[in-house]
Amino acid sequence: MPELTNLPFRDDVVVLFPGQGSLSGGAGLAWQSSRHWNEIDRISEAARLDVAQLLLSTSDEEVVRTDRAQIATFALSIVGYLELLDRGVRPRYLLGHSLGEFSALVASGLLSIEDGARLIGVRGAAMARAAKETEGSMVALMGGDDGARQALFELDEVWVANINGPSQIVVSGTTAGLEVVLNRHKEIGWRRATPLAVGGAFHSPLMAPAQAELDKALSSVEWGTTEAMLIANVDGEVHTSAEEWRALLSRQLTSPVEFLRATLALPESVTTTVEMPPGAVLTGLTKRIRSFEVQLSPATLSEMQEVSL
Repeated sequence: MPELTNLPFRDDVVVLFPGQGSLSGGAGLAWQSSRHWNEIDRISEAARLDVAQLLLSTSDEEVVRTDRAQIATFALSIVGYLELLDRGVRPRYLLGHSLGEFSALVASGLLSIEDGARLIGVRGAAMARAAKETEGSMVALMGGDDGARQALFELDEVWVANINGPSQIVVSGTTAGLEVVLNRHKEIGWRRATPLAVGGAFHSPLMAPAQAELDKALSSVEWGTTEAMLIANVDGEVHTSAEEWRALLSRQLTSPVEFLRATLALPESVTTTVEMPPGAVLTGLTKRIRSFEVQLSPATLSEMQEVSL
């Protein structure tokens, strides 16, 4: 991204890059007139998939497929990020949620757009195949405390997948395991349980079959350097080297997304969050974790073009 070189860092801004759960059909329509829309062609060629078609004309039901949702979400986030740079805003801090870590790595300059797209293509296809080996999904749980979270570890075939806030987590599991969660969530201390429309039991041991394939792809890309601060999902700490990120992206497949911990790792000097398209899920999560002076989630190109920081 040559646009990066001419802008000073903003130490008060963090950009949030969403995961695949934020995507819906037709999400690209509001961004198609961006001058950066041609990046979609580069991503499509690298991923060997018509990403523009996914963003413009795929239904809600079709676009949530893991091997489609990941690359489409990544593409739209990159277009949004380039538009943010056009506004003269280059954030020092980058924080992705699951798939969003790949978007953050491209935004930082550690990965090229093409390598980011290729890795996501491999990751999405490998995760989809792993999901077919053992049928599973994910459930969001709200309104629990430490005791409620601890009770989950006593259940069979259920794993904590996302720690999104003090009282909000997502669990992955087999169909049988999640049925127990849905039936017993109030008994073990959770106020609400909501099944998620995802293609598998992500961030759990059931994704282990995808790891070797992703590891091979991670070892084959060329990595750059960065002065940005990227906070990892696996441990909620800042990492900036290629060697660290190879291991972190591999571990992320089967480890929980520590979004709560990662958000709390942001210094108090970070007063502004800007969430990339699609959606505003991470903006809602961060509001429940700590206070920021400004939180933006431009859902359309026109909204992004009105951003002034």
